[in-house]
Amino acid sequence: MGLVDVISHHGYAVTAMVMFLAAVGLPLPMSITLLAAGAASQHGLRLSVVMLVAWVAGVAGDTLFYFGGRYTGWWLLSGMCRMSMNPEQCIFSSAGYFYRRGQKTLLFAKFIPGLGAMAAPLAGSLNMQVWRFLRFDALGVLIYCSVWLGIGYSFSEFLREIAEWIGRASHAALFLLLLLGFGYALVLIVFTMRAQRYKGIDRITADNLYERLQSDTPDKLVIIADVRSHGYYDPGMRRIKNSIRVEPHRLKEELIALREFMVPECEVYLYCSCLRDTTSVRVAHMLMQENCHTQVITGGMKAWVKAGGDLELVPEADLQHLPKFD
Repeated sequence: MGLVDVISHHGYAVTAMVMFLAAVGLPLPMSITLLAAGAASQHGLRLSVVMLVAWVAGVAGDTLFYFGGRYTGWWLLSGMCRMSMNPEQCIFSSAGYFYRRGQKTLLFAKFIPGLGAMAAPLAGSLNMQVWRFLRFDALGVLIYCSVWLGIGYSFSEFLREIAEWIGRASHAALFLLLLLGFGYALVLIVFTMRAQRYKGIDRITADNLYERLQSDTPDKLVIIADVRSHGYYDPGMRRIKNSIRVEPHRLKEELIALREFMVPECEVYLYCSCLRDTTSVRVAHMLMQENCHTQVITGGMKAWVKAGGDLELVPEADLQHLPKFD
């Protein structure tokens, strides 16, 4: 069965599923799906309904990632750029492109490979207002869907011939799909196994550490290390008072300086602002491999603030500015 025929029989569900999953970061072919759906609208599907389900699914996926970026920030963005050789550069190049062109970037972001998936979480992490994001993103998804559905509808016969040719290679396509599915499952297994390595990381609650610091006569020097990414900072950002910087993306270089504090008379605690303390746990594991024992502050910055711990502004020298929408 050709691609257009598949869309003809299951077009609404397939289109909605692909649009939503692609919006939340999975590498699925939105444009090809919309082309096929547009062509199938000449043979059974209602173009207006296809447009509606594609638009709703796309906006829903973008909105989910917008709030993901807003509440997890660097953690989500770095996860999306994990496969990049330089995760920080991946994020900042996308952020710079996004901010130079302003909120109107959302109108054409989906036409640009890479930026399409990053635009929604970037808008959230850069504090773009919710209603402003929804307005521009909804219009951008509408433009994207209209273009590809329109092309598919206008050139349906030509696309049907292409789909039939692809259908003749269905066995190879099925094999490739199964291979991709196996690869995706393997990646999940690998990440799950990697996560098991972090079970042995020692943790401490922010309340317990705060009480520890209130002691008049601590028996050991307490070192608190901020392992949030250098580029995450912006003017007005705060950190735990008297904490030191440990750059997670330059850990080998930072370890040389950190070893000055890693003596038996010191206690070293790590914190970040990631969901589930992802960065802190990763850095603690890497330091443990270098025979440097540390503890992770559970809940990071949010837990420390809730515990009433002292804060200070991040020094200007440690800032790398991320722009913010007004």
